[in-house]
Amino acid sequence: MYLNVHSYYSLRYGTLSIEKLTDEAQKCGVKAMALTDINNSSSVFDFFRLCHKKNIKPIAGMEFRTDGKLLYIALARNNDGFHEINSFLTQYNLDKKLLPETPPLFKNVYIIYPFKKNRKNKLRDNEYVGIHPKQLNQLISSEFSSDSKHLVILYPVTFSEKKEYELHKHLRAIGLNTLITKVPANQIVSSDEYFLPCDKLIKYYENHKQIIKNTEKLIENCSFDFDFKSSKNKQSFTGSKSEDLKLIENLAWEGFQYRYCQTNKQAEKKLTHELKVIEQLGFAAYYLITWDIIRYAMSKDYYHVGRGSGANSIAAYCLRITDVDPVELNLYFERFLNPKRKSPPDFDIDFSWTDRDEIQKYIINKYGKEHAALLGVISTFKGKSVYRELGKVYGLPKQEIDRFIENPIADINKNRITQNIITFGKLMQDFPNIRSIHAGGILISEKPITYYTALDLPPKNLPATQWDMYIAEDIGFEKFDILSQRGIAHICESVEIIKKNQGVSVDIHKINEIKKDKKVKQLLRNGEATGAFYVESPAMRGLLKKLNCDNYLSLVAASSIIRPGVAKSGMMKEYIRRFHNPEGFKYLHSIFEEQLGETYGVMVYQEDVIKICHHFAGLDLADADVLRRLMSGKPRQGNELKLIVDKFFSNCRKRGYSEKLIKEVWRQISSFAGYSFSKAHSASYAVESFQSLYLKAYYPVEFFTAVINNFGGFYKTWVYFFEAKRIGANIKLPCVNKSEYKTSAIGNDIYIGFIHISNLEQKLAKKIVKERNTNGKFLSFIDFIERINAGIEQLNIFIRIGAFRFTGKTKAQLLWEVGFSKRIKSQTTKKLFDVLTSEFSMPNLSQTLVSDAYDEIEFIGFPVSLSYFDLLQTKFRGKVLARNMIKQRGKYVKMLGHLVTIKYVYTVKKEIMNFGTFIDSEGLFFDTIHFPSILKKYPFAGNGVYLIAGTITQEFGHPSLEVKKLAKLPLKPDERFL
Repeated sequence: MYLNVHSYYSLRYGTLSIEKLTDEAQKCGVKAMALTDINNSSSVFDFFRLCHKKNIKPIAGMEFRTDGKLLYIALARNNDGFHEINSFLTQYNLDKKLLPETPPLFKNVYIIYPFKKNRKNKLRDNEYVGIHPKQLNQLISSEFSSDSKHLVILYPVTFSEKKEYELHKHLRAIGLNTLITKVPANQIVSSDEYFLPCDKLIKYYENHKQIIKNTEKLIENCSFDFDFKSSKNKQSFTGSKSEDLKLIENLAWEGFQYRYCQTNKQAEKKLTHELKVIEQLGFAAYYLITWDIIRYAMSKDYYHVGRGSGANSIAAYCLRITDVDPVELNLYFERFLNPKRKSPPDFDIDFSWTDRDEIQKYIINKYGKEHAALLGVISTFKGKSVYRELGKVYGLPKQEIDRFIENPIADINKNRITQNIITFGKLMQDFPNIRSIHAGGILISEKPITYYTALDLPPKNLPATQWDMYIAEDIGFEKFDILSQRGIAHICESVEIIKKNQGVSVDIHKINEIKKDKKVKQLLRNGEATGAFYVESPAMRGLLKKLNCDNYLSLVAASSIIRPGVAKSGMMKEYIRRFHNPEGFKYLHSIFEEQLGETYGVMVYQEDVIKICHHFAGLDLADADVLRRLMSGKPRQGNELKLIVDKFFSNCRKRGYSEKLIKEVWRQISSFAGYSFSKAHSASYAVESFQSLYLKAYYPVEFFTAVINNFGGFYKTWVYFFEAKRIGANIKLPCVNKSEYKTSAIGNDIYIGFIHISNLEQKLAKKIVKERNTNGKFLSFIDFIERINAGIEQLNIFIRIGAFRFTGKTKAQLLWEVGFSKRIKSQTTKKLFDVLTSEFSMPNLSQTLVSDAYDEIEFIGFPVSLSYFDLLQTKFRGKVLARNMIKQRGKYVKMLGHLVTIKYVYTVKKEIMNFGTFIDSEGLFFDTIHFPSILKKYPFAGNGVYLIAGTITQEFGHPSLEVKKLAKLPLKPDERFL
C-alpha cells in the first residue's frame, strides 16, 4: 500500500538505505511498495533485488519535483513504463528545461497527483490523486465527494524514526545551503513519514473502501521484472554478429603481422585460443568498438595507452588497443576474460587530458545519446567534509569549523552545537551526497539506455547515467574506460615542443629501442626520474636505486611492489633482499617457487593472488578471481567474501598445511590484494615511464617545459623549474616580448609563462600574446602601455616580475613612470612619451637581486634571480652534500636542504611520523626520516631551507638522514622594508 517511498538516493532528503528501507517494510508486513526517489531512478535495481529476497513486490517509480515542490508521482506499469519515466526525465534534463506541471500521456505509466480540493484539469484514465489519512476529512467538500474512483492511498515514507526526522531536516539544510533554523517549512516533510504496520494504515481508510480497492488494483497492475545476467552492451559493431567475428579475426591476424614480424608459434597459439574465447563469450563487438575508438584516436594523432587487465590479451595487442606484449611478459589472458568469470571485464584506455573530451564526444556522437552515456558516480558524505557541511548549517565561521575539525575533542570545541555536528555527522557518514561522473567510464547499450536509467547532464554537456559502475556491472554492462592522464599529456607535448624548438620529429612509439637505450637505463638506475611518469616520487626513486633497476622487467615489478599492499605486508623489502641475493632465501612453500619464481616467491601482481589461491589453496580460478575482486572493494553484496575466505582456510587445512603457514599466506594476500596492480597494468605504466625518461635524457629543456605545462606531476611546479636549471636550462622570468601564456622553450631557455604569475588577469595575459603575434613585439614600455590597455595594478605586477627588462630600465624607474602615466592621461592629449621626456626628470633609483628575489617569490612562488640558499643569512651549506651521503653512513652530520615534500604516515602505535624530501645547494635530492618523538620536538615550519642534524642510514645502498634536530633558517631581509 506504500506508493511513495524514498531512499537516501533522494539526495539530501531521504535517510534510508535500500537495505534498511526493505528491512523496515518487511517488519511492518508490507507486501508491495513503490520506490519513488526524487527526480532519479538510481537505486531501482538494488531495490528490486532486495525486495524479491524479502518477498515484497517492487514497483519502479519516481517522484517529480521542481524547486522542492511536488508535481506528481509516476509508477511504472511494467518495464516499458520504467523506460517512459526515465525518458521523460532525461528529455528535460538534457534540454535544461523545468518539468511541466502536467506530464504527457504515458502508455505504461500511472500518475499520482497530490490531493487538492478542486483540480483545474480533468484526470485521464492513467491518472490518480493520492490522499493522505490527514486529508480524508477534506473529501466531503471536494470534487471527489461523490466519485472516488481516481483516489489512492498516499502515505509517503522518508525515514524510519523520529531521530531520523531531525536528520532529514539537517540534510534539507545542506541541500538548500541554508541555516538549520532557516529551512522553509514547505521544504521539510511531516514528522510521521515512516512505515506503519499495514493493518494500521488500512484502518485509516476503513470507511473509504473504494480508495483501498483502487490502490490494490493499481498495485496489481504494476509489475517490474529484470534479467540481470544478459549483456546489455551493444551486441554488434557491424550490425551482424557473424560479420563481427570475420572482422575481428581479419584485423587480429593483420595486426599479428605488424606486431610479430617473424613467425611466433607461441603467439599464434595464444591468439587462436583468444579468438575462440571471444567468440564463445560474445565479446567481438566489445573488442571492435574499442578498436574503432583507437582507430579514430590514431587518425587524430591522439596518443593513447591501453592498460589494466585488457593488456593481458594478445588480441588487444594485435588490434593496437594496448602496446604491452603479453607473450614477452607471460601474461595471463584468463585474468581479463575467461568462461568462468562472473563479472564483465573492461579496457582502460588513457589519453592526454587535452584529448580525452574529444574521444568521449566521438563515441557519444557515433552511437547516439539514446545508446551512449558517461557513467555516473555517486559521491558520499565522508570524513571531515561532513563536519564542514554541518558546521555551515549551524552558521559557524570557517575559523571555528577548521578548529573543530583539527581537534574535535578539545575543550574549546565541546558545546551543544559541536555535539550535534558529531551526532548527525556520524548518522550521515557514507550517505549519498551528489551525483557526478566516473573518471572515464562510458556505456554503449543495445537498447536505449533509458530502459535502465534516467540521464543527467553534467557540466561536460554529455549525458551521464544516474547510477554508478557497480550497478552497471550488476545489470550486465561492460564499461569502456576512456581515461585522462597528464603523464601522457607531457609526453605528447614534449614531442610537439621538440619539433618546434629543434625541428626534430621524435617517434616515441619505438619502445623496443627505448627500452635498450643506455642513457635511459642510467637515469633509471640512478633514480634520476623527476618529471617522469609514475617513477618520480621519493619512494619510487629510492626503490629504483635500491634495485639498481635498469631494465623493463625490473621496472614492471617495481611499478607494482611500490603499491601500499606489498609495502604494508613487509614483502617489498623482502623482494629487494631476494632480488640482490636470489640464492639466500627459502620459499614459503614449493608452490610459491613453482608459481612465483619470476618474483622470488613474492606476490607482486594481482595475478599472483589468483595463482596462490588456485594452486596453494585449491580455489578454482573463478573463485580465486572473485576473491581478488572482493578484496579490492569492487562487488558490494552479501557475504560472498566471507564464504570464499572460509573456503580458502578450509581447503588449506584439508591439504595439511600448518596453521602458521596458512595464516602467513593469508596475511600476505589480505594486506596485498586490495592495493595491487595487474601485471599488464604495471607493464603499461612502465612503457610510459621509459618514454618519459627517454625524452628527459635527450631533450630535457623541452621535456621539463611540457611537464610544467601539464601541472600533473608529483611535485610542486617550482621543483621542475629547479630541476630543469640543474640539468643546464636557463630559466627566464616572464617577458612581455618572449613569454607565452604557458611556459615555452626557446633554444636552451625556458621562459616562465604568464599563467604562473599570481593575480595576473588571464584575459590580459592572452591579449598580450595575441597583440604581439599580430602587430609585432613591443618596442618600449610606452609602446606597451599605448597598445595594451592594462590597469595600474596589472602593470605593477609586470614591472615587479621583470617582464619589461628588455627596456633596460630598472623596476623603480618603470614604477615611477606608471605613477605619472595615470595622472598625465587625464590631463593632456600629448603622447605619453613626449610628456615624460620633455616635462619630467627621473630620480636616481636602484634595485638589488635580493629585492628582485622577494618580488619573484611573491608573484611566481619561488626566486629565480637568486636561489633560496643565496637568500640565507648564513654562508654555511652543510657539512655533507647529497652526493656524499653514502660515504658518511652511520655518522652524525649536519646538512642543509630546501624542503620539497613531506609524507605523513602512522606508526603501529598510531603516532604520526614523517618522511621528508629536500634539495641541497647543488640541486640534488636527499631523503629524511622523522620519528614521532623527534617530530614533536622539531616540527616542520613550512616552506624554506632547513638545517638538519642526524645520522645517515642506508638501505640497499640508498642513504637517508635519520633526523635528530631540525631548524628553519632565516633569510636576508628585503632592503626595501628596512
